[in-house]
Amino acid sequence: MSKAIQIAIDGPASSGKSTIAKKLAKRLAYVYLDTGAMYRSITLLALEQGIEASDNQALRALAEASEIVFKVNADGQSVWVNGKDVTDEIRTDQVSQAVSAYSAVSDVREVLVEKQRDYTKGGQGIIMDGRDIGTVVLPAAELKIFLTASAEERGQRRFLENQAKGYSEMNLEELIADIKRRDLYDSTREDSPLKPADDAIILDSSDMDLDQVEEAIFAYVNKVLSQN
Repeated sequence: MSKAIQIAIDGPASSGKSTIAKKLAKRLAYVYLDTGAMYRSITLLALEQGIEASDNQALRALAEASEIVFKVNADGQSVWVNGKDVTDEIRTDQVSQAVSAYSAVSDVREVLVEKQRDYTKGGQGIIMDGRDIGTVVLPAAELKIFLTASAEERGQRRFLENQAKGYSEMNLEELIADIKRRDLYDSTREDSPLKPADDAIILDSSDMDLDQVEEAIFAYVNKVLSQN
């Protein structure tokens, strides 16, 4: 590999963004920033402290005061907030159902986007995934991928993932309905709605496994790198 680049991977809930981003970051020896985990972390703290999604001032203060750190370990990457490992807590159905409302708050997005951009100042290769990376956070990223799949396929993936982790709060039908609800909410919110950047490559993974998705995106990475 020659010049390091910035890679933005956007897409709806349970499209596999984080999993693919982690795999690519390891393969390329790039920094990986899970922006969704940042919004989930603020959501978790807000729920614990009883802060409503309508309380902009309190949420801004919460986001500004929170230290979110990503640590690499034998299992991959863990998420720590204010010195506590919240890797599993932020993936519960309770947080999943609430995160769209809290992540739509402009004050929260403003604070976290600034923190996300701070990670790019070292000039190193970086991969970020989320819903507005290519449109808002890294508009100059050399490669932008919009990864999607049918709601049914994404629901099935989340259901199997939850089963593997011992979560059983929602059945498959409820998960699919919740994903459709989040899609609508995320794509119609006023601040930084979910949508592909004008120059993003749209990749539908409904009929692809993780290895196929990784190889497809890796081919795009190589193409961009060969042009630099």
